[in-house]
Amino acid sequence: MSSSLSHSDTLHALLSAGRLVRIPGAYDGLSARIAQQAGFPVVAFSGNAVSASLLGLPDIGVLTMTDNVAHAGRIARGLDIPLICDADTGYGGVMNVMRTIQEFEAAGVAGVHLEDQVTPKRCGLLPQGIPVLSQAEFCQKIRAAVSARRNPHFLIIARTDSKSMHGLEAAAARARAYIEAGADAALVMGANTPEELRYVADVVRAPLVCVIQETPPTTLLTNEILESVGCVFALHAGVARYAAVKALQDAFTALHRDSHTESVRDRMASFDDYNAALGLNEWLALEQQFTDPA
Repeated sequence: MSSSLSHSDTLHALLSAGRLVRIPGAYDGLSARIAQQAGFPVVAFSGNAVSASLLGLPDIGVLTMTDNVAHAGRIARGLDIPLICDADTGYGGVMNVMRTIQEFEAAGVAGVHLEDQVTPKRCGLLPQGIPVLSQAEFCQKIRAAVSARRNPHFLIIARTDSKSMHGLEAAAARARAYIEAGADAALVMGANTPEELRYVADVVRAPLVCVIQETPPTTLLTNEILESVGCVFALHAGVARYAAVKALQDAFTALHRDSHTESVRDRMASFDDYNAALGLNEWLALEQQFTDPA
């Protein structure tokens, strides 16, 4: 496997290239491996999906830093491509943020996004307003994060959830301040239309990251539109969890109703497909290499 430093360098090169990269969100080693096998050059780690996968709970701020880092490290060690992680609020004040960055970097993660929400955080896609820290306080967190990283190419994305309560202009101004504090890229949650993103781009004047929600209006954002506003990473954070929930609901419902899965079997992987996704043959070949008689 490549080192975490090379993954950070790879991610930095993609950011610097300025061409849009679509990035699927994974939540475990299997979903991340499938994203890699599909040809994606980067995979993202959705805190929302990890909370659901590990705890069976919604994204309500109960996932801890140690939960997140341990799980992310296991995923990163099984990949040959960079992993971007959701580091929530950094799990406290500036000292907590510094430790959070150090732990994620040591785990082999290539970069993180930090958000300016108060603690406990909430999913940024929920309809109610999202309370946020003061701009000055989050700038301190960004400066602390930048100071804590060992590799200057370890990516720090500053995310603001302020639009829901303070409007687009305030959110764009915050994103600009976070870039000035040292963040490598900015993500304005709720900036979902070409017009909103163009406004943010004009204010921020730095690489942008956006979240694609698998529903309009974000699904209408073509590569051309996103590249025109300087968006370099489009995070499809929900794609794996939405696909998995639907597939499991269909399969378990069929099994419970019919006592077999014949009605959904054509939408299920075979045992061979499953093992191929896990790289079983490569592991068996590796084992054979060391167990063959000399």
